[in-house]
Amino acid sequence: MSLIVQKFGGTSVKDAGRINHVAQIVTDTYKKGNNVVVVVSAQGDTTDDLIAKAAEINSHPSKREMDVLLSAGEQISMSLLAMAIEQLGCPVKSLTGWQAGFETDANHGMARVRTIHKERLENELAKRNIVIVAGFQGLNRYDDITTLGRGGSDTSAVALAAALHADLCQIFTDVDGVYTADPRIVPGARKLAEITYDEMLELASLGAQVLHNRSVEMAKKYNVNMEVVSSLEDKPGTKIKEVTTVEKLLIKGVARDNDVARISVTEVPDEPGYAFRIFSALAAKKINVDIILQSIGRAGTKDISFTVSRDHKEEAVQLLEGMKDTLGCKDVLCEDNISKVSIVGAGIATNPGAAARMFEALADAHVNIQMISTSEIKISVLINREDSDKALRAIHDEFIPG
Repeated sequence: MSLIVQKFGGTSVKDAGRINHVAQIVTDTYKKGNNVVVVVSAQGDTTDDLIAKAAEINSHPSKREMDVLLSAGEQISMSLLAMAIEQLGCPVKSLTGWQAGFETDANHGMARVRTIHKERLENELAKRNIVIVAGFQGLNRYDDITTLGRGGSDTSAVALAAALHADLCQIFTDVDGVYTADPRIVPGARKLAEITYDEMLELASLGAQVLHNRSVEMAKKYNVNMEVVSSLEDKPGTKIKEVTTVEKLLIKGVARDNDVARISVTEVPDEPGYAFRIFSALAAKKINVDIILQSIGRAGTKDISFTVSRDHKEEAVQLLEGMKDTLGCKDVLCEDNISKVSIVGAGIATNPGAAARMFEALADAHVNIQMISTSEIKISVLINREDSDKALRAIHDEFIPG
């Protein structure tokens, strides 16, 4: 008997028809003799609708109360799915995140899972119940409801798979696997049969929206056997594993991220300690920084540019504006009409021509590069947002021709 964790996103449970279809997938898995734990997201646009309702009442609600509100979306999904499974004659029990034992830190809106108290889950599974868990939510040590942030249901599913030592964690989406690029933008995108944790983590971090990067990070840490499959079609998906078989593809994928803002702090004194002051202040506010570029010092000053998510741009600018006297800088500038385009592949580190080929493809497409960042398995460039679609296609055609 295997233990399988299945996660279904908002599109997969958006209406009665989809919920009944998901119920059939779950019960078919159960009837094959497996123990099944299901994690669900809020239906369709429910989360956005709840955010809009909050804005009608209070333009700046506390993060605690927003967590209380937003957690309701997943609870609706879990109970409706449980009712559909009951209709099919299988034993089922739905649980909120806290009933399922999710204990998190106290960071409302972006909480991290500390541990899962799994006694209740194990008791329900021992009774041969299908267990449905509301994703995206937990409880902190003050008994306050918390939410896990963007992609939180993916993280919930992987955390459960790790805690319960599941044989398989399946992430059901409205696509049938992980592609070399977004097929809506790149017609020649190809589905991957398998991909490494590191490659998937980079793609997720760089804008590929199939999985959230925190879930992949956790899957790698606990060696969770993971698969991305379609909730709409019965066909093989993409396996995510430690090592994949050798393939001809050097580049596993091309990703685009429009959730990017570039902040520049100009004419900072060219002396030790100023970069530390900037980035330690941002870290204290839990503002993640990605690409960093420091100019060559001239006339005793330098410019420091970096990228943050668009959600954090105003907070970052306000913070640094308040530090101008301390930093002795001239201006704090922000630009958000940009996009980050990246190539990902484990072979990049051993192929020095990858960067040149990427830059040549962009030059041929008349796309200007503003900033560059590299690692052992990825190369990212910052470009104008209006160029991002053609950049994605040009790079994909260069490395993964049809």
